[in-house]
Amino acid sequence: MKLQKNPCEMVRQLASTNAVVLFSRSDDCMCTVAKRLLFGLGVAPITIELDHHVSGPDIQAWLFQHTDGRQPILAVFVGGKFLGGIETLMACHINGTLVPLLKDAGALWL
Repeated sequence: MKLQKNPCEMVRQLASTNAVVLFSRSDDCMCTVAKRLLFGLGVAPITIELDHHVSGPDIQAWLFQHTDGRQPILAVFVGGKFLGGIETLMACHINGTLVPLLKDAGALWL
């Protein structure tokens, strides 16, 4: 898939065409926790490692501006919508709302 050079377009295109998208860093332990949680549930998210992507700093800056002013190291999109970072992902898992969200997005079939 060819990605646009504009960070906004890249994020929107990826989020709108994939059930689950993670913008992550390969050197962050909480990003690893999130990936393992999703893989453990049977979800294979599209993962963009910001520390390895040529537009990583620009994407991270755009995410900061468009996610309530928080500096997300991990940004999770489900069903084309911004879910949140690691705290929101884990809260949804613990309170039982994550699996229904993933099913509604088409990331899980069971």
